Amino acid sequence: MGAYIAKRLLLMIPTLFGIMLITFAIIQFVPGGPIERVIAQIQGTAIDPTARIGGQSGGEAGRAPDATSVGDTVAVKYRGAQGLDPDFIKKLEIQFGFDKPAHERFFLMMKNYLTFNFGQSYFRDKPVVDLIIEKMPVSISLGIWLAIITNFVSIPLGIRKAVKDGSTFDIWTSGVIIIGYAIPGFILAIFLIVMFAGGSYFNWFPLRGLTSDDFTNLSFFGKAVDYAWHLVLPLIALGIGGFATTTLLTKNSFLDEIRKQYVITARAKGLTERRVLYGHVFRNAMLIVIAGFPGAFLSAFFTGSLLIEQIFSLDGLGLLTFNSALNRDYPVFFANLYIFTLVGLIVALISDLTYTWVDPRIDFEARAL
Repeated sequence: MGAYIAKRLLLMIPTLFGIMLITFAIIQFVPGGPIERVIAQIQGTAIDPTARIGGQSGGEAGRAPDATSVGDTVAVKYRGAQGLDPDFIKKLEIQFGFDKPAHERFFLMMKNYLTFNFGQSYFRDKPVVDLIIEKMPVSISLGIWLAIITNFVSIPLGIRKAVKDGSTFDIWTSGVIIIGYAIPGFILAIFLIVMFAGGSYFNWFPLRGLTSDDFTNLSFFGKAVDYAWHLVLPLIALGIGGFATTTLLTKNSFLDEIRKQYVITARAKGLTERRVLYGHVFRNAMLIVIAGFPGAFLSAFFTGSLLIEQIFSLDGLGLLTFNSALNRDYPVFFANLYIFTLVGLIVALISDLTYTWVDPRIDFEARAL
């Protein structure tokens, strides 16, 4: 197993490098960029002219000589002008690192990323690491609670459906979860807001954020209730599709195992149905489900919450990455891409190791040979 782990770790390097290289190359052909955004801001044509301009960056992540006050003061000087001073444009190129060739910027960025030096945001006057840490609690809250609730509901439900396969209970629960799976999360989120967050009918749940304005003045119990109350609607909107996937996966896994000879033998020995299910079937049936836990958590943590964060005004990593791409804030965008990709590769390895932990008969190293 040690050789297999080492091989997978070594394969992460070219995979991560390739993903970053392809994305970087595509970005070079995307119209607009941070310099164009600054120019539009100065000329009063930017969508968000109040955004501050700051940061020192070499390429997309490194550091360059400081071009001070290239934001507020210079913007006033050139606002409304027909043209811009070439020296000013040159300062912007130096500040953002675009005075270097593309290949040099890319390798400088990757060199800095090896030490997790993500540089400074172009437009937020903050280090990229600080921005990521600042937004991470929201994504952690959504990811952890979604994974816990989904599995605690879906796994027992899937087992029950397998035992009652073909019954009325199995049919109507399948209909409910399939309908839920077919509803896009953002559509459900809007519906929940209209129905239960003061949109048109009931005002039972808060509309935005994870805490109330008076959160700091509440007792410990009050804070826990307030926090949980804010999570109800976002988690319902996020988890409706996950319930179907995990439930049906659990059901099908149990059905496959229940029909095998060792289960028939266990029943013939007089074992109770509960002992057969949880003493013999459970470990084998849950192999694929348990091995999928890391990937499911990663999906909820990073990629599943973008639209939900937007609708419920939850300022997490998904929304940060999306806004950074729109605003051409390349240090933030590429840092998030690097982290997401690296964590995804590690989680894939953890999933494989989970398989071997649940079922020692699986030997990925032997298969690789």
